[in-house]
Amino acid sequence: MNFIENESAQKLRGGYYTPDDLATFLCAWVLEINPTRILEPSCGDGVFLGALRKAGAPENTAVTAVELDAVEAAKAKRRANEVGLRASKIHSTDFLSWALDATGKSEASFDAVIGNPPFVRYQYLPEPFQKKAEQVFRELDLPFTKHTNAWVPFILAGMRMLRPGGRLAMVVPAEIIHVMHAQSLRAYLGKECRRLVVIDPQELWFDGTLQGAVLLLAEKRKSKDDKAEGLGIYEVRNREFLSLKPEDVFAAPQSINGKTVAGKWTRALLGKETRDLFDELVEHQEVHRFIDVADVDVGIVTGANKFFLVTDDVVAENGLERWAHPMFGRSEHCPGIIYDKKQHAANAKAGNPTNFLWFSDRDVLRYKKSRNYIEAGEADSLHTRYKCRIRSPWFAVPSVYSTEIGMLKRSHDLPRLILNKVGAYTTDTAYRIRTLGDVSADKLVSCFINSLTALSAELEGRHYGGGVLELVPSEIEKLVLPLPSNVNISLKDLDQKIRTGSAMGVLESNSRVVLGGLGLSGAKQDDVFNGWKRLRNRRHRISSQEMVETV
Repeated sequence: MNFIENESAQKLRGGYYTPDDLATFLCAWVLEINPTRILEPSCGDGVFLGALRKAGAPENTAVTAVELDAVEAAKAKRRANEVGLRASKIHSTDFLSWALDATGKSEASFDAVIGNPPFVRYQYLPEPFQKKAEQVFRELDLPFTKHTNAWVPFILAGMRMLRPGGRLAMVVPAEIIHVMHAQSLRAYLGKECRRLVVIDPQELWFDGTLQGAVLLLAEKRKSKDDKAEGLGIYEVRNREFLSLKPEDVFAAPQSINGKTVAGKWTRALLGKETRDLFDELVEHQEVHRFIDVADVDVGIVTGANKFFLVTDDVVAENGLERWAHPMFGRSEHCPGIIYDKKQHAANAKAGNPTNFLWFSDRDVLRYKKSRNYIEAGEADSLHTRYKCRIRSPWFAVPSVYSTEIGMLKRSHDLPRLILNKVGAYTTDTAYRIRTLGDVSADKLVSCFINSLTALSAELEGRHYGGGVLELVPSEIEKLVLPLPSNVNISLKDLDQKIRTGSAMGVLESNSRVVLGGLGLSGAKQDDVFNGWKRLRNRRHRISSQEMVETV
C-alpha cells in the first residue's frame, strides 16, 4: 500500500503538465466548432491558453480557467495576457467546488472543455475535496467508489457543464479504458456523447512517471434524438498523428457501441472478427464463466506481513516452530503451476518467507517464546495498525484456511492457477480457489492455460505503471474458461514447460490442445491467440514492429 507521506508534492497535486504539441492538437480539434466560451478546469501555468492561440483561437475567445495553486494561477493569468486572450477569467480555487456552485447558471454553459485534469488518488485528496468529488457523482446519480481518482469527477463535472453539441478534449490516464473506478465515467460518457475517440499511444508522454496517458475526444449529443455512435480507439506511434487534421483523426476509427461502451473499453482494441469470435465461444456448451466452476476468495489478511510471514531462520531464532505453517505469496515462489514439497524446500533454501505464523488465540501468551515475539511486535507498534487493532487479540489473524488451488493477484504475461499440493497458506497477494461440482482441481489448473482465458483476463483485468496485469475476485469470476471433456493434460509436463519455456510458447501449444478440444479450427485458434497477444503487447508497450524484430 502507498502512504501519503511517501509521495512527492508533484504527485499529490497531480502536476504533470501537457506537452505543448499535444495541447495544441486538442485545442485545434475543439476550435473546429468555433467555440466562443471555453472551460479549462485545471489550467496550471496556462499551457492550454497558449495552445489555444497557437491553434488559432480569436483574441475575444472567453476562456474560463480554474487553478487551485495561486502561484500557478498567477502564471496562467500572465500567459493569457501575453498571448492576447485578455477576455480570460482565471479563478484561483478548487474546480469541483467552483463547478458545483456554478452548475445551472447561464454563464456555466460552455462550448468546449479542454485540459489535463489532476491525477490524484481519492485517498490523497483533502477531506473537503473528497466530499466535493462524492457530491459530483451524487448529483449525476452515478455509483461512487473511494477507489476513484481526481481526474474522474473533473471530467464528469466538465462534461456536465458542456452544452449540447459541445466538445471535450482532455489528456487522461490510459487506465480510463479499463479500471473499475472509471466505470461510472465510461457509462456516463457513452450515454451523453454522440461520438468518443481515444488516441492511444504506444509510448509514455510524461517524463518521470510510469503512468500512461491518452487523449480523450468527446462530442456531446445535440439532443436525445442524436444517435450515440459509441467509441473508437485510434492507436498511434510517436507523434506522427500530430501532422494530421484533428477532425480526420476523430473521424478515422470505427465506432463501437453496445457492450463495449457499457463496460470496459478494452474490447474496442480488438478487431470485429475477434470480438465476434470471442462472443461466439462464450456461448459454447463446454466454455464456462469461472464463477460457474469455481469459488474465489481473497488470501489471508495479516495487517503486518513482515511479522507474520517469516523465514526458517526467524522461526528457529525465536523458537516458533509450534506456530509456523507453510505459505507462498509471490510469483517467484511459484515459477510453475504446482506448489509441492520440493518447491517449498527450494523457497526456504533461497531464504524466502515460507512460514505463516498463526497465533490462533490468547493461549500463545502462556509460552515464553511466542509471548516474547508478540511483545517485540507491540514494541514496533504493530498492534496499532488498522487491520491489527480492529481484531482481538491483535495477533490472532482471522479467516485462516488453505485451498487446493491458489492464484496470484498479479501477473506479468498471463495469470496462472497453482495446484497447492502441500496445503500452504496464501496472503492477500493471492486468491484461494475451490472447484465446484464435478470439476477436478487438475482439470481446472491445466485447462486454465489457454489463449481464450488469457484474452478474457486482458479484457476483464486492469494494469498500471509497469504493465503488470491485476485481477480482483469479481473480474476472475467473469473469466471465460474452456473445459473440453475429451482433453486430458499432464499437469506435471505442463508445469515443467512453464518453468523452462516462454509464456507465449507454452500458451500457444496448450491452446492447441484446449481450444482444439472444443473443435475450434486452427485459423480461429490463431485469431484468439493474436487477440491476446495484441492486448498483452499493448499492456507491455511492445509495438508490432518490436515484436517482428525480437522473434
